[in-house]
Amino acid sequence: MKVLRQTFQIGLDALNAFLEDDGWAIASHIALSALMAFFPFLIVITSLAGFFGSRGLADQAVDLMLQTWPKQVADALGSQIHKVLTQTRGDALTVGVALSIYFASNGVESLRVGLNRAYGVTEKRSWYWLRLESIGYTLIAAAVSLALALLIVLGPLLLATARKYLPLFIEPKMHVFNFARYSIAIVSLISALFVLHTWLPAGRRTLRQIAPGIVFTVIASLVSAAGFGQYLARFAHNYVTTYAGLASVVIALVFLYFISAIFIYGGALNAAIIRSRLPPGQTLREAQTSMPEG
Repeated sequence: MKVLRQTFQIGLDALNAFLEDDGWAIASHIALSALMAFFPFLIVITSLAGFFGSRGLADQAVDLMLQTWPKQVADALGSQIHKVLTQTRGDALTVGVALSIYFASNGVESLRVGLNRAYGVTEKRSWYWLRLESIGYTLIAAAVSLALALLIVLGPLLLATARKYLPLFIEPKMHVFNFARYSIAIVSLISALFVLHTWLPAGRRTLRQIAPGIVFTVIASLVSAAGFGQYLARFAHNYVTTYAGLASVVIALVFLYFISAIFIYGGALNAAIIRSRLPPGQTLREAQTSMPEG
């Protein structure tokens, strides 16, 4: 009973902090920034894929990115995504792609703002260093997306080869491939959250300190995606009749809004747990700045 009471108190403390720090407003900022950064990020992925001589990887990378999104949300943006992926572009060092990288990094910056507020820390690093860091994260995310997409592309070929030599062992396992695709998306999400919570905001936190919020974020995001998907399956026409041609954008924005709120609350939950374990006289900010910043 005591554990349940403490868990409830920590969750309530995190909720109060979320509300006091304008969590809903920050979530709307992240959602809008993420949506605006999404298509420049697609341009970066497409350009990198073309640079390495395989534009088809971009399609696989996007499919993998949208694997955990509700089908109705992904389908709503499908035509626009297809236009970006099929647009012919120059090599990866053009001014247009450079601008796309910059605009895509705005999404990372919005996540930094949200986490700094959630953890109650003040950013003291130089703005140009933070921007370079965000651009680096953007490029790494694009490269990792293509690498994972390559695994997806090679997967059926590897299974076909293995089935040729081990038919009795491989044949019953074919359904595992679809499960593996979804698992890769989940593992990628978890890995990205660990990177974001560890290095993006100011201060330093241990893996143990950030794990609870990440677990909450993953579970709550999947539940939210499933619930929103079921809602859209029944009431998607409401968006069409209300927003007409903007329906697909609004649907994506609403979905990202809820996911962003969950993401910020995950940080606030971690902060609440850290706060509950502080010795008397130590503040939350002091607990996260005991290690020097990079």
